[in-house]
Amino acid sequence: MSNAEALIQLQGAMALSNAIELELVARNPRGMQIVRRSLLPGYCLRAAMMMHECQGTVLIGTGFPVAGTFETDGPVGAISLYRGLEAAGKHPIIVCGDPLASALKKDFRVHKLPLGELDRQARLETARQILEQYQPRLVISIERPGQAEDFGYYNMRGESITPFAASFDEIMQEAGCPTLAIGDGGNEIGMGNVRPALRDLNITPALTRCSELIVADVSNWGGHALVALHGWLIGKDLLANFDNVAVLEYLSKLGSVDGVTRENTLTEDSLAAEEGVAMIATLRRLTGFVAG
Repeated sequence: MSNAEALIQLQGAMALSNAIELELVARNPRGMQIVRRSLLPGYCLRAAMMMHECQGTVLIGTGFPVAGTFETDGPVGAISLYRGLEAAGKHPIIVCGDPLASALKKDFRVHKLPLGELDRQARLETARQILEQYQPRLVISIERPGQAEDFGYYNMRGESITPFAASFDEIMQEAGCPTLAIGDGGNEIGMGNVRPALRDLNITPALTRCSELIVADVSNWGGHALVALHGWLIGKDLLANFDNVAVLEYLSKLGSVDGVTRENTLTEDSLAAEEGVAMIATLRRLTGFVAG
């Protein structure tokens, strides 16, 4: 390939990434359009390339505690990432706390984190043990609560959820490999990358950083976007068999709730399941796997 051809190919990839990045924040319910402007364009492409280049184990942290259980936003995207990575020959493991860990362990490789650990040294030791055990080549966080300035965890309403939260932050911080994070509100792991952009949001911001941050109106959609772009890089439609409604039904039977309404419904951040279906169709169209 000539230099000119390589440049044209790169320009096309960047244009695709930019189109996806814009699509992910088109609704803008929680100010992610403003946050996106503080990120270096092409972040979705760079993240997908990290997934493509990874050979081996990928840790996927997810699970946001809501009303004594877990919300639908996060686990849906984690399952999408898990299946997509597995189809591409990687070895994904979901890392989360209960009740999500116990709910998923029959169908996925899962490592359960302890809840409500307040001792920072204990958190570090747990993270180091996990990293030593699995030797990951990539770590992904999707809709995981991130530590605030006081090392506690807070939901979108500013309520403390520290006693119910498992800490994935130290795994991100201690990992000797690339780290990706997906968030939609400002209180998730990875938002430390854009701290100045969070000042005007009504949120207790998270401080934990990552190699590449992906922002979206719904974090699940960011997970689908990375799967779509990873598939585009390897020429395989990794979202072809992903059934958004079926996954929501699966999680609902396990006790999930909507993170906004706190009800056991087939919704993601109060949006109907069909909105996620439409986003997946858009991503498959943008990546050229289905006609538009």
